[in-house]
Amino acid sequence: MIATSASIGFNFNPLDRHSDKRDDHAFIEHLRNHSAARFLVFHGDVPLLKRGNEYDPWFAAGETTAFGEPLHRIFLGEESDGSGRFALGFATTDPEPDSGHEHIDLRSLALQDLVAAGALGVLAEAKSMLDWHRRHGFCANCGSASRVTNAGWQRICDVCGARHFPRVDPVVIMLVIDGERCLLGRQRHFGKGMYSALAGFVEPGETAEDAVRREVMEEAGVTCARVVYFASQPWPFPSSLMIGCFAQASDTDVVIDTIELEDARWFSRQEVAAMLAGTHADRLSAPKPFAIAHHLLQAYVEKGDSVLIG
Repeated sequence: MIATSASIGFNFNPLDRHSDKRDDHAFIEHLRNHSAARFLVFHGDVPLLKRGNEYDPWFAAGETTAFGEPLHRIFLGEESDGSGRFALGFATTDPEPDSGHEHIDLRSLALQDLVAAGALGVLAEAKSMLDWHRRHGFCANCGSASRVTNAGWQRICDVCGARHFPRVDPVVIMLVIDGERCLLGRQRHFGKGMYSALAGFVEPGETAEDAVRREVMEEAGVTCARVVYFASQPWPFPSSLMIGCFAQASDTDVVIDTIELEDARWFSRQEVAAMLAGTHADRLSAPKPFAIAHHLLQAYVEKGDSVLIG
C-alpha cells in the first residue's frame, strides 16, 4: 500500500544523519564550530522556541551560552546546505520575561502545527536521544557510570567495556476491519468521546504481525487473519516506533479487557468519516492528523476494506 508517510507527524526529517561519521571527531567539530551551525535547546524533554510568525526552535551557538554548560550534546545531522544541527540538553533554560522565548512540549507543537514539518521531525529525534541519555547514565551490565561517545549516539562503560546504544521500542497500532465497519477503542486517559485504533508493544521474539493479532485478542477478544502494513511513525514519548497496520477480523464478538480499555466497539465507515470531520451525531472524535491512527482511519474511509489488499 502506498502511504504518504511524510504527512504523518514527526515523520519528515530532512537531515543527513551521517551515522558513518559520528566517530570522526574532526568532522563533527568542524560542523559544530562553523558559524552556520544551529542548536536545539531543551530543558528536560521540552524544547525552547523563539516566538515570531512561526515558532523557531533553532539557536546559534552564541545564543545558547546564556543557559550555561549543557548536560548533553548530540549531533543530529547535516542540512542540505552543509550546516550542522545539534541538540543541547540543559538543567534549566528558564527564559527571561519578554525574551521572546517560550517552552512548548512536542505534543502541543504537533497538535497545533506550530513549527515547520522538518523541524518537528528533528525535534522528535532530539527529544528521544536526550531522554535516552537521562535514563542511561549507568551501565546496565555492571552499574558503573558510562560516558558519551560517537557524537552522542553511544555510551561506553570503561569498567566492563560494555557499549550501549539508543533504543527504540516497537509498537503496533492496528485498525481491525470487518467489511464496512472497523474496531475502535478508548483508554481512560483519552479526551472525552475520542476513539482510536488499538495498539500495543511488540514483545521479544515476536513479529509485528503476530503482535497485532495478540494485542487485538488480548484487548478486545477478536481474532484476526490477514495483517497488512500501512506506514510507520516515530513517536518520541519517549522513544517508540509506531508500526501502522490493517488487520482483517476473523470473528466479531468483542470482549473488552477492562484493565487496558474503557470501551471498544465496531464503528461503521460512515461513522468514522463523521468522527474525522468533527460532525459525529454523538460528538465522538478521532485522533488528530499528527497521529498515525488518524491516517489509518482516513485511508479506511477513502478505500474501505480494499486497504487489506496491500
